[in-house]
Amino acid sequence: MKWVNVLGGIVGAAALLGLGIILGHFAIPKGSDVPTPSIFQDLDLEILESIMQQLDASRIRENLRELSREPHLASSPQDEALVQLLLQRWRDPESGLDSAEASTYEVLLSFPSREQPNRVAVVSPTGNVLFSCRQSEQNLTGEQGGPDVVPPYAAYAPPGTPQGLLVYANQGTEEDFMKLQAQGIKLEGTIALTRYGGTGRGAKAVNAAKHGVAGVLVYTDPADINDGQSSTNETFPNSWRLPPSGVERGSYYEYFGDPLTPYLPANPSSFRLDPDNVSGFPPIPTQPIGFEDAKILLCQVNVSVYNRLELRNSSNVLGIIRGAVEPDRYVLYGNHRDSWVHGAVDPSSGTAVLLELSRVLGTLLKKGTWRPRRSIVFASWGAEEFGLIGSTEFTEEFFSKLQERAVAYINVDISVFANATLRAQGTPPVQSVIFAASKQIPAPSLGGLSIYDNWIRYFNRSSPVYGLVPSLGSLGAGSDYAPFIHFLGISSMDIAYTYDRSKTSARIYPTYHTAFDTFGYVDKFVDPGFSSHQAVARTAGSVLLRLSDSLFLPLNVSDYGETLRSFLQAAQQNLGVLLEQHSISLVPLVTAVEKFEGAAGALDQRISALQKATPDPLQVRMLNDQLMLLERTFLNPRAFPEERYYSHVLWAPRTGSVATFPGLANACSRAMNTSLGSPAWAEVQRQLSILVVALEGAAATLRPVADF
Repeated sequence: MKWVNVLGGIVGAAALLGLGIILGHFAIPKGSDVPTPSIFQDLDLEILESIMQQLDASRIRENLRELSREPHLASSPQDEALVQLLLQRWRDPESGLDSAEASTYEVLLSFPSREQPNRVAVVSPTGNVLFSCRQSEQNLTGEQGGPDVVPPYAAYAPPGTPQGLLVYANQGTEEDFMKLQAQGIKLEGTIALTRYGGTGRGAKAVNAAKHGVAGVLVYTDPADINDGQSSTNETFPNSWRLPPSGVERGSYYEYFGDPLTPYLPANPSSFRLDPDNVSGFPPIPTQPIGFEDAKILLCQVNVSVYNRLELRNSSNVLGIIRGAVEPDRYVLYGNHRDSWVHGAVDPSSGTAVLLELSRVLGTLLKKGTWRPRRSIVFASWGAEEFGLIGSTEFTEEFFSKLQERAVAYINVDISVFANATLRAQGTPPVQSVIFAASKQIPAPSLGGLSIYDNWIRYFNRSSPVYGLVPSLGSLGAGSDYAPFIHFLGISSMDIAYTYDRSKTSARIYPTYHTAFDTFGYVDKFVDPGFSSHQAVARTAGSVLLRLSDSLFLPLNVSDYGETLRSFLQAAQQNLGVLLEQHSISLVPLVTAVEKFEGAAGALDQRISALQKATPDPLQVRMLNDQLMLLERTFLNPRAFPEERYYSHVLWAPRTGSVATFPGLANACSRAMNTSLGSPAWAEVQRQLSILVVALEGAAATLRPVADF
């Protein structure tokens, strides 16, 4: 029975309209002058344009100056001062939000010893020190020598004082160490010198330890970050390039979240692991150094690491704007707050944008001229640099509520790497809303060219559906979106401005995680005038408003079809023959992809028909829930038992060389050289079944809800 149609009568519509008004009434704080909301409230383009015009580049610049004035390592007094700054801004009587609170977790962090600084030295056979590496970066601008500047170190690397012959191990990948062994080089008891890139920080130590290496040094090679430039007159403060003494700090923990409370929020009552039994820490002492020291090291090297683990309090700050019609649907917008030193680019460029966007929205809210349809949650995460800790603890604590109610997560961490073009990453359904927003905003200093038109000049792909479009990157685990997409299955995105890849081969902006990432660096080299910061604020703000205010959620699930079809074709072309040899058929996967494409196309047609009519509010709600919940259908917590938090069968880490479904690619890679009927080939079959079930479940979620 098509029971939905029964609700289309006058009485039903009136009752639902009344329900919407009641929900909106209780969502609005007493004393608000916001007009009574309509259950059909939709995106107001005039208000959107007004918000775009009010986002002020000079205010973003002043935000950044204040945020990056002092080093603010996670849990430090300066970090806590920024917690209070955010609370003050979000509680402001003229531009604040409905509510703002800080929540604190007790988490395990890692710090170098002040009493015994970490040290790297070249020593003679008799132990005499012949050369010592810098223990701090050169104080070039007066900002690198303060007492709150943490010395370079590898967070979570164990203490120890290994000594041995130095071996250059390139990027420290498993292949790099195997090549050294194949050349007859004895690795047992050596110190491996590696450069950043190629594999994760912690993986370098893990790979080294497998081959008996006693300690690891990591440096940033000027070829990877400075386009080969390394002299003092070619680097900061004379250009944006990394100076010779610059050292990249970072977390070497393999997973994310608090190491002692995996899958549990780090509250006082939570069970904690014994620190001595925690997995994911580097197995051997590890220390980062600058490239000026890396080129001098040779022969016998002594590495002295005195890092220590400490339980510290770290806070998240949440600012809430309650929705007028659907207060139980949340659009989240976040960035982390903590930095390794001053952190002007990472992360304060993102927080400067966040504060300006929340100021403009808060001002409209306090004036009573606007309230979103859905609730907006602004978040400032703590201790991200140590392994996405604040955001992960939040997703653990509010797992059920977020899975039931979160529409999408917008991440703006580093808002401006450089000032050439937009760069966006996300799951396929968010592509359309980012495109729509970027088409309406002028690109900085380009004479009327839109951000979208400028973006397509730098990063583009050929879509079988849309033709030439900007490329939307996929999400790994590099920022706070990771727990939202991989653990909770919430449609997520990361938005930033970046550089022209044709003009630099830098893997990231050169002063990343160093003491040279300062306000002056941004103001002079990265974004003079802050027009790119403003462009990111407008783009992310427009996406936020479209997700929070649109009657129909602007998530295009059909765009997942392109990804699935691309993955399927890669599997057929690169793995099909191999799978046939082991009597494994891809036909069920082909059928599942076709079912998804059909269901997504049919849903698009239903939405289009409703948009042209006067929709029943309940029908709108049901369709929006289908759009919101699609991403959750791709989760399988048992798909990757060797991985922590990774449950998304489409976006889990892929170690296999074929650009297809990660579980299938990884399983085939491991099974490649095993015998017929081996457990490895059984795992291939299991991964294929997991995929088929996930895609069929996704298709079922998109079909009319009455057609069970």
